[in-house]
Amino acid sequence: MKLAVVTLGLATVACGVAPPKAVAEPRKPAAETDAPLIARELKDNGEVAQALREYYTKYEYRIPMRDGVRLTTIVYVPKDRSRTYPILMARTPYSVQPYGEDRYPAADDPRLMEKIAPSQQLFRDGYIFARQDVRGRFMSEGTFVDIRPHARAKGEIDESTDTYDTIDWLVKNVPGNSGKVGMWGISYPGFYAAQGAVDSHPALKAVSPQAPVTEWFIGDDFHHNGALMLGDAVDFFSPFGKPRPKPTKKVDWSSFRDETDAYEFYLNLGPLSNVNARHYENKVAFWNDMQQHGVRDEFWKARDPRPYYKNAKPAVMTVGGWFDAEDLFGALETYHTFEKQSPGANNTLVMGPWAHGGWARGEGDHLGDVTFGQKTSAFYRENVEFPFFQRYLKGKQVAPPAEAWVFETGANAWHRYAAWPPPEAKPVFVAFHASGKLSSAQVAASEDPTGYDAYVSDPAKPVPYRDRIATRVNHDYMTEDQRFASRRPDVLTYSTGDLESDVTLGGPIEASLWVSTTGTDADFVVKVIDVYPADYPDPVPNPSGVHMGGYQQLVRAEVMRGKFRTSYEKPAPFKPGEPALVRFTLPDAFHTFRSGHRIMVQVQSSWFPLVDRNPQTFTDIYHATEADFRAATHKVHRTPQMSSGIKVGVIRGRI
Repeated sequence: MKLAVVTLGLATVACGVAPPKAVAEPRKPAAETDAPLIARELKDNGEVAQALREYYTKYEYRIPMRDGVRLTTIVYVPKDRSRTYPILMARTPYSVQPYGEDRYPAADDPRLMEKIAPSQQLFRDGYIFARQDVRGRFMSEGTFVDIRPHARAKGEIDESTDTYDTIDWLVKNVPGNSGKVGMWGISYPGFYAAQGAVDSHPALKAVSPQAPVTEWFIGDDFHHNGALMLGDAVDFFSPFGKPRPKPTKKVDWSSFRDETDAYEFYLNLGPLSNVNARHYENKVAFWNDMQQHGVRDEFWKARDPRPYYKNAKPAVMTVGGWFDAEDLFGALETYHTFEKQSPGANNTLVMGPWAHGGWARGEGDHLGDVTFGQKTSAFYRENVEFPFFQRYLKGKQVAPPAEAWVFETGANAWHRYAAWPPPEAKPVFVAFHASGKLSSAQVAASEDPTGYDAYVSDPAKPVPYRDRIATRVNHDYMTEDQRFASRRPDVLTYSTGDLESDVTLGGPIEASLWVSTTGTDADFVVKVIDVYPADYPDPVPNPSGVHMGGYQQLVRAEVMRGKFRTSYEKPAPFKPGEPALVRFTLPDAFHTFRSGHRIMVQVQSSWFPLVDRNPQTFTDIYHATEADFRAATHKVHRTPQMSSGIKVGVIRGRI
C-alpha cells in the first residue's frame, strides 16, 4: 500500500492514509444533541459488524513518537459529520488486527465488541474509537518491554510519553474530533490506560483502567507474595513471549502445551528449570528475566507503577471483579493509589461479581456454579460505564459516579459507598480453635494441651487447586466447591457453627499464622469459604448436575511464600521446629454469609498447578533441582500466645 505523507509543522508522518481535511462548516459538539449515532439496537455480532461498516470509516495511521518510533493506530470515525465526537482510545499489546483500512473485524469474532469499544451503548451513541499497537508489538515499531518502567530522566520514553504523543497527534489530525479524549482497557490494556493518567495530555478527560496489571511480584498475574503463578505464567508467555524482530501482522497464539491434564503436565515437568530445557529454549525474554530476579529487587520495583500515580488530572474509574483470578489486586491497588496520591481527582471504584473481564462480555448472572440473581455485567455497562464517559467526554448532565460502586456477593445486591472499604466495617479477629472450630472468641489455654494442628506437605503430591480435570487454569475456580480439599489430610479446616443471622464482610482479610516446620521454607495458602446448608436447593435447570447442599464456595484465597514473610527483598529460611509468624493480606471481599450458612477457613501448603511447588528447602526455586523437593511436616499453632486466624472487616452481624 502506498503511504501518504502528512506534514505537521516540523514533523513528517508516514500514514496508511492522509487524514481527511476538516469540514469547513461549523458543527455541533456531541453534547448538544441526545440523538445516538445508531438508533436501532444491535442484536448480535453480525449486526454490530454491519453497523461498524455502515456508520464508521476506518483509518490506519502510523503515529510518530518523540523519538521517531511510529506506532500503528486504527481509528474508526463516524461518517456523520454534523457534529464532533470525543475520542475513546485503547492501547494494547494483543494486536489491533485486522490490518488494512478496508478490513473490518469479523462478525464471528467472539470479542468483536471489545475490539471496537467498551460497550455497545458507547458504540451506538457515537464516539471516535482508536486502538493502538503499543511500542514493539505487532505492526508498531520499536522494542517492547513488559510493564515498561517509568522514565527516570528527561527525554526518555515510557508508556506515559507514548500516550501523550499519541493523543496530541490524534486531536490535531483525526477528523470530526471534539478535542476530548478518554482511555480504557482490560488487563494489560488496563495498565496502559492507567499510564495515560500519569503526566497526562490536557485533552485526556477520563480514564478507566479495568483489571489493570499493576505489580507482578506481590499481587498480580505471575506472582502472589513471591510465589509463581505457574499455570498462568507458563501458558501466557508460551505465545506472548515469542520474539518479534520486526513489525508483523501475524497473530500466533499457539502454545507448546498440548491438551493433557494440566496437573499431570506440570507435575511431570519437574523443577522450573525444565521450562527452558524442554520448551522455551531460552527464547522467552521475560521468563529469563524472572529466573534471574527471584526476589523483589530493582528489576521488579522499577516495574511497579504505583509510585507514579500522582496528581491525576483526568477522572479515573477503576473497574475490577471480585472473582478475577488475574488482576484483583491490581484493580484495588490502582484505585487506592490514585485515591491516596491524587486527592483532588475524580476517582471512583467499581467492583462486581466477575471473573477477569467479565463486565465487558456476557450477562454476569453467574460464575461457575454460583448465581447472582441479576445481569450484573449489563447493569454495569448501561448504568455505570456509559454515564461515566458521557459525563466527562460529552458533558451530559448525568449524576456523578459514586465513590465506590460495589456488588455484595451472597446477598447479591449493588451498593454505593462514599469510601472503600466502608468505615462501618469493624475489625474482628477470628481465631482457629481446637477440633477445627472457628470463632471470634479468644483461644483458651485449656482447649487442647498440644496447641497446634499438623499436616504433612509432600511436593510429590500437591493439593490441586480444583477437583476437575482441566487442560488450562480455569478461572471459575474462584467460586468453586472446596469439599474435595477439606477431605485431604494435608488441608486444615476450621469452621463456625451455623450462623444465626447474616454476617457481611467488607474490605481486606489479613491472615496471621503461627507456624513451625521440619523444613526451611514453605508456602501457606489461606482460603475463606462460604458453606451452604445441607438442604440448599440445586439450580433449575441443572445441566452440570451440581449438588449445592453443603457446597463450600470459595470466597477469597491467597498464597504466601514463607521465605518472604518478613521481606520480599531479603528472603529468610525457617528454623526447623521454631515457631514463626507468617502474616499476609488477602485481597478485599464484600460477601454476606447468610443465616444458616457457615464460615470456613482452610489452610494448606500447595495449590497446584495454580502455584508452583515449593521445594520446602530454602533455595532459589527457579534453579532448584529434584533433590531440593522434600516432604515436610507443618504445624499451625493456636495458643493464647500464638493465636492463628484471620482478621476481617465486619459490616454487620456477629461471628
